[in-house]
Amino acid sequence: MAKIKVGVITVSDRASSGEYEDLGGPAVRKAAEGHGWEVISETIVGDDKEAIQRAIREAIAKDCGLVLTTGGTGIAPRDVTPEAIREISDRELPGFGEAMRMESLKITPNAILSRNLAATVGNALVIALPGKPKGAVECLGFVVGAIPHCVKVVQGVPTSC
Repeated sequence: MAKIKVGVITVSDRASSGEYEDLGGPAVRKAAEGHGWEVISETIVGDDKEAIQRAIREAIAKDCGLVLTTGGTGIAPRDVTPEAIREISDRELPGFGEAMRMESLKITPNAILSRNLAATVGNALVIALPGKPKGAVECLGFVVGAIPHCVKVVQGVPTSC
């Protein structure tokens, strides 16, 4: 299989308005490239379901087999990334969120509040990571082993399973 093509979406009202510098997206990009993947799409959107969904669809239209969002997975009223993804998903993959929370709980008790998840949207795997750069990179690392196989299956590449 060719290199996994990745879209990175930062979900943040403040970063999208220029109130502060986006640190989550660049951290996720660096982590993705460190896994040997090719980041071909990057964007910043506000905490808005329609904007998140549009950004996901645009990344998939650019041939991203993996879309990584960072931000909007907490419990604040504006945190709507999981809902946005669920509304356009074909299948939710609960093991990803469970693994991210389980491993994150070893680091911080607040991980129990995280609503990280993964789902398939068309022929792509979409993973919602935390907004804090360190947490986003850690959570990606907790599930990285399952990503290549999942992307292959979603894209219809024959596998041994």
